Amino acid sequence: MTIFRLLPVVLVLALSACGFQLRNALTLPPDLGPVKVVSVDRYSPLAESLARALDLAGATGAPDDSSDAAVLDLLAESWGDTPISVDALGRTQEFSLRYAVIFELRKADSSVLVPRQTIELSRDYVSNPVNSIGTEGEREILQRELRREMAAAVLRRIDAVTREQGAAPIPAALPSAIPVAPTVRDDVIPR
Repeated sequence: MTIFRLLPVVLVLALSACGFQLRNALTLPPDLGPVKVVSVDRYSPLAESLARALDLAGATGAPDDSSDAAVLDLLAESWGDTPISVDALGRTQEFSLRYAVIFELRKADSSVLVPRQTIELSRDYVSNPVNSIGTEGEREILQRELRREMAAAVLRRIDAVTREQGAAPIPAALPSAIPVAPTVRDDVIPR
């Protein structure tokens, strides 16, 4: 009986000893003001998801026609399927679904707060070439999961950059002169 009472204490001590700690809430600079999410695709589900997440993080939403608001600009979204295994007849059995987004965050005065960055996520899935019922449904589920995870990854990146910079904006520059950060890959081992 004593072992069962001590188990939670031992687990808490083990987690704290390994350095585990909960993530802090997303922090946005206090002088950021209202934020609007702009995407190349007017009906982008990712843009809608990011707008909701920013509202939950404490940012004030801005109307689309507002010119005095910070802009989270989704410059590009791309999807791709790459075959990763084939059967003896040359038919693809496994695919890697990839989702890449390029974004940047600018303050209302057009100074760049989070420089242009690329995030790429991927998931692997099996496609039975003989019986393809359910493959498209699985792909759609993976797309929804990747969009959800991409929204979280973009917000984590914004949070990390604003914490690192101490919310000091980068001076505005021409789009060609803005440094492009290297691609970050958040690949996950297939289930």
